[in-house]
Amino acid sequence: MKEIRLLEQNIVLLSGYLARDTDVRFTQKGSAVCSFTVGVTRRYKDDASGEWKDDVAWVPVVVFGDAAERLKDRLKKGSPVHVEGRLRSSEFEDKNSGQKRTKLEVVARRVQFLARAAAGESPAAHAAAGESPAAQGEPPAEGNDKTSPEEVPF
Repeated sequence: MKEIRLLEQNIVLLSGYLARDTDVRFTQKGSAVCSFTVGVTRRYKDDASGEWKDDVAWVPVVVFGDAAERLKDRLKKGSPVHVEGRLRSSEFEDKNSGQKRTKLEVVARRVQFLARAAAGESPAAHAAAGESPAAQGEPPAEGNDKTSPEEVPF
C-alpha cells in the first residue's frame, strides 16, 4: 500500500464577540502576550420543538508581540471581531488533580475590529451606501469619518 500524502493545513477563521476584556501579560524578555475569548454563535432550528436556538462556542485566542500591545486598549468585552490564525495544542499538568490536560487555542495572525450597525440598520444598508462594516483597527482621520466612493484609490 502506498503512503498517502495529505496537505497539511492549519487555518482558523472566526467571527464573534469578546467574552471579557483582554488580558495582557509580558514575557521575561518583554514581549507582549494578549489573551481573550471569542464567543462564536451557531443559530439552528430545533427539530423537536421547532424553536430557534443558539449554540455558542467559547474559543480562546492569543496574540503575540506588537499586535498584542495594540489590542490591549482597543478590545473590550462585547467587541465584535474577526480572527484569522492557526490552532495550537499544548499539554500541562493540572495543579489540583495532577492529571495531564490538553489545551487548544487559536494563535491569531490577524485580528480585525468589526463595526456595529446602528439601531435599525442592517449590514446591507452599509454595503449599499459603499461603506465597509469592517475596520482595520485604525480610527478614521479627523473630519473624515465616512469614505465616499470617489475617495477609494482603485
